Amino acid sequence: MIRFFMLLRVAFALSVLLVISGCWSSREIEELSVYVGLGIDIAKETEFEKDIAAQGGTYPKNNYLTATVQIAPGSSNSKQSGQSGSPASGKTSYSNEQLTGDSLLQIFRQFALRRDRPLIGHHLKVIVVSKDIAKKYSLVQLLDFVLRDNDIRPNCLVLISHHRAVDVLTSDDPSRIPAFYLTGITSNSYLSNKILDPVLLSKLDAQMQSGSSFLLQNVLYSNGEDKFSGGSIFDGKTTKFIGELSQTDLEGLSWIKPKEKGGVLKTYNKAGFTVVYEMKKKKTKVIPKVVGNDISFHVKVDSEGWLMEDWISPEREEKGDYLRELENEFSELAEQQIRQVLYKLQHTYKVDVADFRDSLRIKEPKTWKKVKDDWDNIFSTVPITYEVKTTITNPGSSTE
Repeated sequence: MIRFFMLLRVAFALSVLLVISGCWSSREIEELSVYVGLGIDIAKETEFEKDIAAQGGTYPKNNYLTATVQIAPGSSNSKQSGQSGSPASGKTSYSNEQLTGDSLLQIFRQFALRRDRPLIGHHLKVIVVSKDIAKKYSLVQLLDFVLRDNDIRPNCLVLISHHRAVDVLTSDDPSRIPAFYLTGITSNSYLSNKILDPVLLSKLDAQMQSGSSFLLQNVLYSNGEDKFSGGSIFDGKTTKFIGELSQTDLEGLSWIKPKEKGGVLKTYNKAGFTVVYEMKKKKTKVIPKVVGNDISFHVKVDSEGWLMEDWISPEREEKGDYLRELENEFSELAEQQIRQVLYKLQHTYKVDVADFRDSLRIKEPKTWKKVKDDWDNIFSTVPITYEVKTTITNPGSSTE
């Protein structure tokens, strides 16, 4: 009997080994090219492509776009054909490689003709689309393959570049991988209201499917350095670039949106010196009002923050009145920022990227059903009032 149970245990152990025998179809990471960044630009063939085409090494295509894939770690061969965007001196932690055509899928398959390791997009972190190509083609067209490809996860960040996307995916610091650097900047949004909440591929897909106009973060480039600055506006019906908002516009937009903290207001005291308020907490209410066919909104904002910088501190006995005076000035400044961005949205671009539609849809669903198909045009005529209250809860430390 004991021997029977021992044999039974051995048989069970062997059967378990068969179940956990490993992934028979696995591919080792060392045998793959992991790309972490994707750039999409107006077509501009590299010298490598021109030379190969002159030798007859081409295929039927139109040159609509140039795709840049950022591979990390970089190729061991520093003279990889067609490599672009990497500093000429020394090794880098990545390599940028480009190909031109009219189909992202076909471009990706062309890489198989020139690399011994196939591309894999499971770890794609950021997609950078140049403003120039976003004016010419819709995002639905440019990102169609990306949205269909199961290799690419829907949690990658989407940015708009003023320069060519390949420039933004380039760094003069050989230890820096630009794709990781760009995604890292988004984590600073708690410090600044000039950084939009990250728009991931999944969220962008939902926005495009809904037909609502939307906003994407701008990234600028200069001498190997990137900077987030302002946002690009896309029309909900065409998903094409139609304009942009400045850094100050994004500050005004942040007062309307439910972002809870992050942001600085600067004014000047009676002597003309700098005084700075940093927001620590904010509560925004967007209240829609429907009377018959007339729609209006009221935005109410309550903000608490610290007095973080004052180049000339008043005497102690004047601080109470002085702080109240500053609170009023900061409130007026915030309202001025709101007024500026609303004017652009309602009169210059005539689109709702401040999400007033969400408040109307939630609180007045019957009205929303009537106006949703032409909401951007209706939004441009809707009266919007606003009030901002700032409270200085901490005047900061000071010395006698």
